[in-house]
Amino acid sequence: MVYDKTWFVLADGDYALAASSGSFGGTPTTYYDLFRVENGFIAEHWDVMETLAAKDTWQNENGKF
Repeated sequence: MVYDKTWFVLADGDYALAASSGSFGGTPTTYYDLFRVENGFIAEHWDVMETLAAKDTWQNENGKF
């Protein structure tokens, strides 16, 4: 699992969401990590990984982010 770029981080109250891209097992992958912070420490973490489709299969040029 490799993180190459963090596209954005959103935070509201005790929650923060990071959207990143990189690779997993050599396959281009996007990552979404959601954190809940309590007393300055990460209390909970949820994540989603999704394979990034090859650019020649995209229906538009917007990209993932």
